[in-house]
Amino acid sequence: MLFDDTVGALLRTAKTIAVVGAKDKPGQPVDSVGRYLIEAGYTVIPVHPVRRNVWGLVTYETIGDIPVPVDIVNVFRASQHCAGHAREVLALPVLPGTFWMQSGIRNPEAGAMLSVAGVRVVEDRCIMVDHQRLVLKR
Repeated sequence: MLFDDTVGALLRTAKTIAVVGAKDKPGQPVDSVGRYLIEAGYTVIPVHPVRRNVWGLVTYETIGDIPVPVDIVNVFRASQHCAGHAREVLALPVLPGTFWMQSGIRNPEAGAMLSVAGVRVVEDRCIMVDHQRLVLKR
């Protein structure tokens, strides 16, 4: 479990966030969060197997297609897909510091795999809400 001071620190130091399941469809939580992260100053890298040009940004089919290291992989996919995404992360040449599963998303298998490899795991928390609460509060 990560405590608020740790989560706040990782959000303050992160620069690049991959958003898995990215969609720029108004009214969708992923759209609101993605736009928020961009406005908050993060470099956001959308990941979606079909969509291209989400939020006006180059969108990659898989995590493995991202050509630069990322600090946080933020997942907006159903829980059952998270172990597969964890395996994608573990195959990267440079591991991200954090694998973040959005509100309502948990996967113990993904968490165990990533924790052993030294990747921090956040489950069932909204990155936007935590950023507002832990970073902007200062």
